[in-house]
Amino acid sequence: MERKESWKFPRAFWVANIVELFERAAYYGFFIVLTLYLTDIVGFTDKETGIVAGIFFAGIYFLPPFVGAIVDKIGFKNGLIVAFSLLTIGYFFLGLFDSKILVIFFLIILLIGASFVKPLITGTVAKVTTEANRARAYSLFYWVVNIGAFSGKTFVPYIRQGIGLEYVNFFSSAMSFCALLFAIFVFKKVDNTHEGKSLKDVGRSLVKIFMAPRLIILTLIVTGFWTIQHQLYATMPKYVIRLLGEAARPEWLANVNPLVVVIFVVLITQWMKKYTAVTSMLFGMILMPFSALAMASSQAFGGGNIEILGMFLHPVTLMMIVGIGIQGLAECFISPRFLEYFSLQAPKGEEGVYLGFSHLHSFFSALIGFFMSGFLLDAYCPDPKTLLTSEQLSKVNLEGVDSGSLLTEAQRATHYGDAHVIWYYFVAIGLTAAVGLFIFRLVTQRIDARKVAKA
Repeated sequence: MERKESWKFPRAFWVANIVELFERAAYYGFFIVLTLYLTDIVGFTDKETGIVAGIFFAGIYFLPPFVGAIVDKIGFKNGLIVAFSLLTIGYFFLGLFDSKILVIFFLIILLIGASFVKPLITGTVAKVTTEANRARAYSLFYWVVNIGAFSGKTFVPYIRQGIGLEYVNFFSSAMSFCALLFAIFVFKKVDNTHEGKSLKDVGRSLVKIFMAPRLIILTLIVTGFWTIQHQLYATMPKYVIRLLGEAARPEWLANVNPLVVVIFVVLITQWMKKYTAVTSMLFGMILMPFSALAMASSQAFGGGNIEILGMFLHPVTLMMIVGIGIQGLAECFISPRFLEYFSLQAPKGEEGVYLGFSHLHSFFSALIGFFMSGFLLDAYCPDPKTLLTSEQLSKVNLEGVDSGSLLTEAQRATHYGDAHVIWYYFVAIGLTAAVGLFIFRLVTQRIDARKVAKA
């Protein structure tokens, strides 16, 4: 008997989503200012920051399936306790220390903690849903994730501008500690009677994915989408603050993305359910070049503010809102359906492991996107401290004056006049990914049609 679609899910699904809400608030509150923290507080250059942040973020998306093998041994509840203990400690000590070696060490602690969370949450969604309602489950999951992301980034500007950038780490530590208490006292043990996977099994699953042409090709194509999406954290915060000054709040601009997703993801998933997952993703991929193009087009408005509904917005602010909003819509078409596609390709009993590796696109795109960001910022929108004279720099070091405020108009025009060119690189990446997905869809449809004809 065919099971009908339903909005009813077991208790474990909702509990896992609540825990994820805490974790995402902590994570995105921290991550939106990570590159600023590494450059302004720790003292890494833009290029070094891109490398450190890229490796950190890539690791978060590569390690979870391997950590998931450990979770299978210690259980769901214990896994959450370990994860949020590490996250609480990691965030807290990043707020206390700013030496490069210690910062890298505590980033590794965070990396391990975050790696525990992902297989626990996404694996649970796969296990407690059916093929009939999985698309709805992942649309709801993305809805909750983006509420967490939105709330974290909403509070961060007040902390960064009010008491200091380094104190954002304490906010994230507090959110993680709340999740830890929830995991200890509220979370009930989940039935985990299935046979756990060993590290060797996980490694074999990774090999299987690389040996599955459709999965790995689609992953590489979707990497183009996430390479652009990651610029919300890799490039945008520094870009906005360097062009508009320390009073700017890039965290709020980044919030446009989760706001759009929260509003539209369930509606778009329902609208697109009559189409295949790849067709839905193609709709989103076509939007992405326009997102990057919008961000680049602020230069066309000149330097004066633009009035929108009684508000006066700088062209950079306005076009960031437009570009990020387009990204949010694209994500609604792409992300839930990509997870659905991946879960349906998994052999029975291996949904959790496969879904862990469904984030391979973020592994590749973090390395590409953050590395690119460091070099592009250095070339087109450099750290103002590197542009100051020795006399200006002494004011920064001795008096704590904002380095950006000391730049003369001539210096700013010379070094930031072509800053918008950064986004053209991502327009090219978006176009390439969209064309690639169109070809992928065309080829796979023909192959499937031939199989049906031969059957």
